[in-house]
Amino acid sequence: MKITKRFKNAYKAFKNNSADIELEHLLDFLGLKGVNKDDLSEATYFACLKVLSESIGKLPLKLLKYTDKNGVTAARDHPLYRILKERPNPYMTASTFWSTVEYNRNHFGNAYILIDGAGEDTKLWILDDRKMQIWYDDARLLGENADIYYLYSSGSKFYKFGSEEILHFKTSHTFDGITGVSVRQQLKTSIQGNLKSQELLNKMYENGFTAKAVVQYTGSLSDDNVKTFISGIEDYATGKLENEGIRNIIPMPLGATLTPLNIKLADNQFIEVKQYSALQIASAFGIKPYQIGDYTKSSYASAEAQQLSFYVDTLLYILKQYEEEISYKLLSQYELDQGLHFKFNISVILRADLKTQIETLSTAVGNFIYTPNEARALLDMEAKEGGDKLLGNGASIPVNLAGIQYQKGDDTNE
Repeated sequence: MKITKRFKNAYKAFKNNSADIELEHLLDFLGLKGVNKDDLSEATYFACLKVLSESIGKLPLKLLKYTDKNGVTAARDHPLYRILKERPNPYMTASTFWSTVEYNRNHFGNAYILIDGAGEDTKLWILDDRKMQIWYDDARLLGENADIYYLYSSGSKFYKFGSEEILHFKTSHTFDGITGVSVRQQLKTSIQGNLKSQELLNKMYENGFTAKAVVQYTGSLSDDNVKTFISGIEDYATGKLENEGIRNIIPMPLGATLTPLNIKLADNQFIEVKQYSALQIASAFGIKPYQIGDYTKSSYASAEAQQLSFYVDTLLYILKQYEEEISYKLLSQYELDQGLHFKFNISVILRADLKTQIETLSTAVGNFIYTPNEARALLDMEAKEGGDKLLGNGASIPVNLAGIQYQKGDDTNE
């Protein structure tokens, strides 16, 4: 088969796939698909998405530059500084934008951002994962160079984007290093099991914790009469006649007996199984048990220790991926060589109580690490005159002069 014909067939398949996606959404909207795979009513799954998306959304993203003296300074004069830190596009604040990106990354396995414009005119737009396909064009059908291309469908139109035009963030679950696999796909059975267990519990609440019942009656009834007979009893049992003032009484005809078959949750270890399943889902996301309300095995000394553990075990990998992708796609090679790079400010989640902050900053100022004005800036206080000098203990001396104070002076009395 010729290359051009293969490309046309692949393109046709891509169009058909997008049509299937639209049909799938329509069936979901009309309620014709049973349990919706995008359903967020599973409490643990929703809580994990919320924790991760809000954690990323609350971290300021800054553009920094290494100085000639191996220091770091904020590149506030760069046109991208305010765009990524404050408003990536006209309709979203930075907090909303990055939390939405993180939500998509976890829920779908991939998050795609279109880079529109350059310099001061740069705008970032979040694209729908369900309308995106990734092609590696080794046959050079889509461009002059063998590259990864992103094909995006929007209505009846299709767009082709090169790898340098898309910011692509993926989960750590990936088999090819290009596309990520969502936690929802990995734990599909556990999440659906939790949804069904919650549905069961809801039905039991509705039925007064009576799952099923056996009706004994004398005589013979046709199938249609049995259905009518049972339907009437069920209306009373399930509270469908509450509007008529009938709540707790079930009338039974002469010669009929109703025997309830109760389900005991304790006998089936319902709570234990559900708790174990919730911990499995949280563990797959890297979420700590205390973050989903489970304090049974909390062993942290302080809230600060909890946040540090969450940062090291979970957020560090995510933030590193964001910083690497954003710096590589949004900065030129010249700017990278000049030491420009993007970095999230993680101090906002590792911030200690005010007393500890004051003591830590005082120690840093007294040991030539921070100037007073740098310490005041971390407390959101204005700079003061004379506060830009390093201060410290006057007894401190350079290491190459250690012990010089104990040497005897030369006698020059001759």
